[in-house]
Amino acid sequence: MKKLFLAAAIAVFGLSNAQTFGLKAGANVSSVSNSDDSKAKFGFYGGAFVNVPLSASFNIQPEVLYSGKGVKADGSADTTLSLDYISVPVMFQYKATPQFYLEAGPEFSFLISSKLKSGGHSLDVKDGFNGFDFGVGLGIGYDFTSNFGANIRYVAGVTDIVKNNNGDSSKNGVFQFGLTYKFAK
Repeated sequence: MKKLFLAAAIAVFGLSNAQTFGLKAGANVSSVSNSDDSKAKFGFYGGAFVNVPLSASFNIQPEVLYSGKGVKADGSADTTLSLDYISVPVMFQYKATPQFYLEAGPEFSFLISSKLKSGGHSLDVKDGFNGFDFGVGLGIGYDFTSNFGANIRYVAGVTDIVKNNNGDSSKNGVFQFGLTYKFAK
């Protein structure tokens, strides 16, 4: 057991010297499948990441993000469903060039708030939604400098977000457009 802890400590120390920490933030354009008469809702996402090189061309990038998702009603009433999550994407990145990368990976999201706003009134509807959402993300990114970059990602929800949905699955879908900042080593 001591050898296992020693091996893990050496691996963590080795990775800590090679990894890069950073921040990212941007805009979400989200929707919910099976939402009749709805349109996209604009929101915000932001958080931190660590980028760990696996080889010259491949990295893994776990992230912790606040992500505002939801949907707006497409009618005369100003009705908005806001779903706030803490999301943990784990993206596997392929560096096509030193600056340009493609990424894909799972996203694990935990619901922290759910509000339905209509006609100046706000109602907490968290009890009607599942506390966990799983999605798959695909994206591209470009590093302008060693510190600053931009990325675009789409996360397709896999799990039903509504409790007791009677077979009509409702899933999150979100486009993310953002900027990244990596701290210098």
